[in-house]
Amino acid sequence: MTRTSGPAAAEAMNDERKAALARRRRTTFSRWAADTGWRHLVTVAILVFALVPIVYVVSAAFNPNGTLSATSLLPDAFSLSSFERLFTDGNIPFARWFANSMVIAIPAAFISIFVSSLAAYAFSRFRFTGRRPMLLFLLLIQMFPSFLAVVALYLIFGAIGDHYPVAGLNTKLGLMLVYMGGALGVSTWLMKGFFDTIPKELDEAATIDGAGHAQIFFGMILPLAAPIIAISGILAFVGTMNDYILASLFLTDRGEMTLAVGLRTLVADNAPASYFGVFAAGALLTSVLTVTVFLSLQRYIVSGLTGGAVKG
Repeated sequence: MTRTSGPAAAEAMNDERKAALARRRRTTFSRWAADTGWRHLVTVAILVFALVPIVYVVSAAFNPNGTLSATSLLPDAFSLSSFERLFTDGNIPFARWFANSMVIAIPAAFISIFVSSLAAYAFSRFRFTGRRPMLLFLLLIQMFPSFLAVVALYLIFGAIGDHYPVAGLNTKLGLMLVYMGGALGVSTWLMKGFFDTIPKELDEAATIDGAGHAQIFFGMILPLAAPIIAISGILAFVGTMNDYILASLFLTDRGEMTLAVGLRTLVADNAPASYFGVFAAGALLTSVLTVTVFLSLQRYIVSGLTGGAVKG
């Protein structure tokens, strides 16, 4: 009995250990699925949802046929004909559209950030009558999308164009002024929050040494505020480059259009199916500039957003 029961007991014990290990594995998997696994599933679903349109545009850009009907998620062949057509077709002034976008976006972003930094410094360091209502007013303006003011902007700049044609409708300067005004609210709030994190003792020490407000701002505050200036500049530049509603309202001449408006006319004024590949190629080249700006300033993005998100 003892000789036969020993191996049987050992085998039973092994079976129990295997069953316990299997139950532990199932419990561990269930716990992982409940705690972390569903997050992975949601992340994969979001990635698929976000990447499929991008892959489709890339596929259309490199598709040799360049038509909407021949475009698939994964192209059967590879060709640069759409990119070549983008620069050689006389009906597509892509280089002119790109230059127009840069001429509008770079000065608008630079001036809006400069003015916003001055306003943010004043709101952060000085105490004056109307300071809090002005801040609340800037915050209230941000709650309304810019396209709600399209009719008012059209009438205002139409009247301005009657007296000063250089800044009216269908002019780069007029559209630039609109972009500069729209970027002030967001940038001012972000910068003010970041300036509040810079110790005021630095200002006091500089004042004791005889520095004025301009010297403190340009020599001390701006170098320390490089992260928030970078992120505000990115937001202003990318928002201007990607805007379609206001640009389509202000710029109607084909030679004055920006990239967003010009590329849209390819599929609106012509046969959409035949120009879809060219449209995708132009969109892909436009996105390269935006991605390059983000990658070159990515080390400022996190610190700038978190630093400017404090309560002032």
